[in-house]
Amino acid sequence: MPKLTHGLSGTAGEYHAAAELSRRGYLATITNKNAESVDILAARPNSGRALKIQVKTTQSEKAHWVLREKDEEDHGPGFFYIFVRLGALGTRPDFHIVPGRFVAKTIKKGHSDWLKGMKKDGSRRKDTNMRGFWDDVGTFKEKCQLLKKC
Repeated sequence: MPKLTHGLSGTAGEYHAAAELSRRGYLATITNKNAESVDILAARPNSGRALKIQVKTTQSEKAHWVLREKDEEDHGPGFFYIFVRLGALGTRPDFHIVPGRFVAKTIKKGHSDWLKGMKKDGSRRKDTNMRGFWDDVGTFKEKCQLLKKC
């Protein structure tokens, strides 16, 4: 499978996530690119509550996604991440559904712990805007029931 550009990979992840939400009974709408931190608005019909969803996509074989410092912000209880891992063409992507508050807390602590470490040469690590989120053991894989708790 050819490697997609970052933009195409992200777009593919958003459409796959919206399609999967629709299959599960949500009205899912992909937002314009200028909607800060929200890629999809999703709601159950007649529920009166919309979920705000940020989609992050990887083409890696590992369940690892790159985030930014701004993702440490808590956006409230109705904010979720759907982490998409695209697989080979013809296969269904993996979906990891994680509450935003958990992501914010986890990446903040992970980055703080990383900064306390040292480089291979023994020097201190320098701060960066990059953050990482892993779900290697699949704790959040296919956890659509988390969306229903809001």
